[in-house]
Amino acid sequence: MKILFIYPNAESQLGFSYGLAHLSAVLKTRGHDVELLHVCEKLAPLPSFDEFCAAVKRAQPDVVGFSVVTNQWAYTTKLAQWTREALQPPTPDTRHPTPAPRQVPLVCGGIHATVTPEEVLRSGLFDYVFVGECDEAFAEFVDRLAAGQPVEALPNLGRLVNDEPRLNPVQPLPELSRLPPKDYSIFEFQRLIDAKNGWVGLMASRGCPFACTYCFNHAVVRRYQHDLRCTASQLNYIRFEPVPRLMDEIRHLLATYRNIRMFIFDDDLFTYSKDFVLEFCAAYPKVSKVPFVVNAHVGFFDTDRARHLAGAGCRIVKFGLESGSERIRRRVLNRHMTNPQIVDALATAHQHGLHSSVFVMVGLPQEQPEDLRATIELLAEARPGRFRWTYFFPYPGTKGYDLSVEGGFVDFERMKALANFTDASCLNFGPEQNLYLRKVGKILPWFVNAACAWPAAAEYKPRVEKLLAMDEAQWDAAAPSLLAEDSAVSERLQKQGLSHYAVKYNPFMGVVSDFFAMEG
Repeated sequence: MKILFIYPNAESQLGFSYGLAHLSAVLKTRGHDVELLHVCEKLAPLPSFDEFCAAVKRAQPDVVGFSVVTNQWAYTTKLAQWTREALQPPTPDTRHPTPAPRQVPLVCGGIHATVTPEEVLRSGLFDYVFVGECDEAFAEFVDRLAAGQPVEALPNLGRLVNDEPRLNPVQPLPELSRLPPKDYSIFEFQRLIDAKNGWVGLMASRGCPFACTYCFNHAVVRRYQHDLRCTASQLNYIRFEPVPRLMDEIRHLLATYRNIRMFIFDDDLFTYSKDFVLEFCAAYPKVSKVPFVVNAHVGFFDTDRARHLAGAGCRIVKFGLESGSERIRRRVLNRHMTNPQIVDALATAHQHGLHSSVFVMVGLPQEQPEDLRATIELLAEARPGRFRWTYFFPYPGTKGYDLSVEGGFVDFERMKALANFTDASCLNFGPEQNLYLRKVGKILPWFVNAACAWPAAAEYKPRVEKLLAMDEAQWDAAAPSLLAEDSAVSERLQKQGLSHYAVKYNPFMGVVSDFFAMEG
């Protein structure tokens, strides 16, 4: 059978779907054909109705599958409607009766379908949803369609029955070593590499041990525990790729594609297993000299891990800081770590020559201005090599969503309109705090620079004071020119040899000047 995957990726960072790469690999091992429409304006202008329909018709699919994240759901509904129209059977000619053409099923998967399958089905746009990790379940679905066999009882599958969603129980999580290697060929992968300046994503594991309220992991674990009637430990949610398989994948990428400058491991927690880290670090230098990036957690990072990572060629270690307010971290985010732990973990990374990167969120439910200031102060104290900030987004199906709704913070119209979590907040804290949040969310590095105990603070303190004194109209007039001003100030400070943070690489990344000056 011919499967057409559609990957909506509009008005957001250029993405790569590990899930689709895995699904394609499994399908191809079973003899099916796979094609991908990666809909992203960073690769090509977003298609018009006619252009999109023509592409769908050219593919001549037997099944169409969408992989969807929540921020792309609104755009997905449009593309799904267009797909329906593109595959609409022609009006029958009553003078020359022919057998009615088979309807092409539309299927939705991905994290949005996993956490809100009922919403997806009630949209009326999809015949089926697949919930959870469906590497094997979706392939079995296609096999049965090809054989003309019923699919309704398959695990992980959902459908409407008498206009009501009916979801089948999920099957046990797949063992990663049994899956075929990911299929990169369905993507225009060389174009992705070049568009990302040589950065290539990898996944060494699946799963996360934590239940942060803003993340989907706890919702996924809850569904699997319910359906499989097992405990979290019995579920085996955290699984690592065998290191030899990982090395084979890296060899394949280096042999097949050019201009790879950095591997970035997108695992939730690469450093979870020290045994895995040590085995990986022993094997990697024998296969690749390309530097790499990993995600860590302050509770799963120590001198031993740092030393081995640095020795293997790791360049950047990323930590989820999220908020500098311990109250917000504990009560709102379910993140149980202390500020001293965070400072110590970053210091350990720096002592071993590792560049540190932290994630922070602004605009969190129940966040007060003093909590946001605590985030600024912790960044100034810990001095990460870089920090990436986003606005909190209340993903349906998560506890963070429930907290946001119960607190009356969510502006649902704004939430529906947002295609990403970097441009604006969909939470409403009142006019005064909203304006403060917009200022911090636009130019966070200035606030951190002003709070740092370094000479460059004298440059940024008056700038921050000026921003804070602006009313909404003044801010709206000033905001569009701030990134250009940031660049000009940074260039001048570099010439003076003064360390500082500047917006670099994208509009929501603050990077210490020592790092990008070294890059040239």
